[in-house]
Amino acid sequence: MAGPEKHARNWRHSHFRFYAELNDFLAPERRHREFRFAFTGTPTLLDSVQAIGAPHTEIDLLLLDGRSVDFDSKLHGGERIAVYPVFERLDISPLVRLRPAPLRDSRFILDVHLGTLTRRLRMLGFDCRYETNLADPEIIDIALAEGRIILTRDLGILKQRRVTHGYWVRNTEPEAQLREILEALDLWRQCEPLSRCIRCNGTLQKTTRAKVENELAPETLDCFVDFWRCQTCGKIYWQGSHHGRMLKKINDLGIANRRS
Repeated sequence: MAGPEKHARNWRHSHFRFYAELNDFLAPERRHREFRFAFTGTPTLLDSVQAIGAPHTEIDLLLLDGRSVDFDSKLHGGERIAVYPVFERLDISPLVRLRPAPLRDSRFILDVHLGTLTRRLRMLGFDCRYETNLADPEIIDIALAEGRIILTRDLGILKQRRVTHGYWVRNTEPEAQLREILEALDLWRQCEPLSRCIRCNGTLQKTTRAKVENELAPETLDCFVDFWRCQTCGKIYWQGSHHGRMLKKINDLGIANRRS
């Protein structure tokens, strides 16, 4: 088992270096430099990198003494290991790529700490599942069954071996979180603003005044012409003040410019 460095007869050492954003997961004294890692036995690289602090879902390439290897490779002592994050724009196909291929459709499941981010992503048209009473095993089950990416502030869930697609959200403020996700997962071209119900995640479909006039106040019907209904929960949307605030948030993100 890997563990903290100690002076003991059976402890061995290897040297690690983590690159780019993977340093976010390390203690400050280990960031952007090579450091020594102590262990006993012959732990796998998967167990070792996660003991150091980085979840396997954020790692795309491991080089052991210059050779590309997989997570099941074992440490024996004396090795040098370079750990690289996801390569979004660099073809490393000849090497042992550690993460599964990206999911074709970016669908998410978010943990209990990310309710506001859920609403922001739904505002941009992303399919986001969010429930406050799900335990980690249930979140993983849903992610695997429905092809969803886990977004979380909890590193523990991403270190579970069953997880195939996940991302640790670094920021704590919702607007910064939204920009972080759009940048990190390169989602700009997938945005379809105001196409999904913020409350329940259902899709919106345009409807007529005649079909909603018995459900809305007369002053609303007098002021607005266009209406949309959620196909799941039935909530009706129109271009009121809340719509204007959402449009401002969308425009502030500069989505149109990022799509070009």
